[in-house]
Amino acid sequence: MEIRHLITLKAIVDMGGFTRAATHLGYAQSTVTAHIQALEQELGAPLFDRIGKKVQLTEVGASFLTHASEMIQLYTKAKDVFHMEKQETGMLRIGAPESLTIYRLPFIIQAYRKRYPKVNIIMKSGSCWDLKQELRRGELDVGFFIQAPFADHELHTEALVEEPLVVILPPDVDHTRTLASFALQENENILFTEQGSYRDYFEAFLRSRGIATETGMEFWSIEAIKQCVTCGLGISMLPLVTVQNDIAQNKLRSIPWDSGLGSVSTIMSWHKDKWLSHAAREFMNTVREHASG
Repeated sequence: MEIRHLITLKAIVDMGGFTRAATHLGYAQSTVTAHIQALEQELGAPLFDRIGKKVQLTEVGASFLTHASEMIQLYTKAKDVFHMEKQETGMLRIGAPESLTIYRLPFIIQAYRKRYPKVNIIMKSGSCWDLKQELRRGELDVGFFIQAPFADHELHTEALVEEPLVVILPPDVDHTRTLASFALQENENILFTEQGSYRDYFEAFLRSRGIATETGMEFWSIEAIKQCVTCGLGISMLPLVTVQNDIAQNKLRSIPWDSGLGSVSTIMSWHKDKWLSHAAREFMNTVREHASG
């Protein structure tokens, strides 16, 4: 059983097919097919069902993939140990929600790339729940979240900076509104982010003001929420870092959030049992430098 065969198997699953995996790995498709056939012959069972043009893992394949992924991680770790003098190279997998991917991380990544231009950085954006699952599976080196500090038996967490929240309103609404006197105006919609985190605070606040939240509209994109609020579709609550330029340009109005009603921070997280490469450790140090600055 060769490690390159295991890497080929994982590439097929990650890329969604033999052809894409071949392109990704720089192999001829016949080579990819040969790698899988060698594994199947050694295991004595098929790894994929081939139905028409689609391929999907068999039950054996899905079970074997878990072990193959672990072996690939061990192989990567072993290689890194013997290349400590060349630690300015390597691969770094980072996960973060849309807000941090757009408004926090680009400046940090730019600073890091100046120091380590040969490190291959892979950025993954997703929901907090999905990113935590990927951290637990060892598929990410470092993850970032905007939420209240939390404890997890599998993950290290480090709160970096508290993120102020604001309720955002269309630019042409009454700008004298405050949290203390807050009421929903006629035909005004509530626009929510995904479940969890600061949305929970917003919903609790609205209910305390006698405002029903069941008819709110849910969005997965902060940028979409901002555009909808700007156009007058409704109101929402977002981290200040995501809207401060829009507020300065009078594209949005805002009401400062009372942190006593709930606060969130940017949190850096990594798996307790996952070995961190030099590239990952140095990236985390760069993040801390920016957070403290």
